[in-house]
Amino acid sequence: MQDDIALLKNRATPGRRPPGLLHRGLWLVARLVAAFLFLSTAQVVIYKFVPVPVTFTMLADANGMTKDWTPLTRIDRSMVDAAIGGEDGKFCQHNGFDHEAMMRAWERNQKGGRIRGGSTISQQTAKNVFLWQGGGYLRKGLEAWYTVLIEAIWGKRRIMEVYLNVAETGIGTYGVEAGAQRYYNKSALHLSRVEAARIAAAFPLPKVRAVTGASGFTRRHGNAIAARIGTVRGGYDACVYQ
Repeated sequence: MQDDIALLKNRATPGRRPPGLLHRGLWLVARLVAAFLFLSTAQVVIYKFVPVPVTFTMLADANGMTKDWTPLTRIDRSMVDAAIGGEDGKFCQHNGFDHEAMMRAWERNQKGGRIRGGSTISQQTAKNVFLWQGGGYLRKGLEAWYTVLIEAIWGKRRIMEVYLNVAETGIGTYGVEAGAQRYYNKSALHLSRVEAARIAAAFPLPKVRAVTGASGFTRRHGNAIAARIGTVRGGYDACVYQ
């Protein structure tokens, strides 16, 4: 009799969920997480060997899309060194995240003015290939996950190769080969140090920073990157050319 009364009370309690429903919900979440982990890992494994055909950023570009996938062996070393010198000096030393750069960027941003990021080339590649532009905790969390994956599965040389092929180098222009053809009418294999440095100087804001005819900050930044290439070569780019 008491058991029957207790059962009736449980059924009459408003808002109480049957234990089975909660378990099914948790099981569904677990399955979704497992599916995402499997699919994201499969994506990264595939792109270790296959050129990235298109990205969300390319598809969303209202200016159209010009790209030309080029293996790293067909890109001048100066372009690799310029990318490291301009975007991520510790590319060969970190595991995908430069914690010191992130902290410095955070401290500068607290003071106001122009917002600066502390993203590494690995993080930028993860975002450009698998995700969308913009901020938000979800995007940042996914970016971190994909960064861990590409560091573990691709390695530094492949990360650099993909980065130089999907990075935006101008309005509607993606990859350094398309950029070299657009600005200098030559292949990325034949870029000079100064030309490579000017393309690298435009990487953060390619729609507003001129590669040819650059002036002001972009010109100074490009000259600084060009001067840095000699220091990068043979040491800071060893993980790409070892």
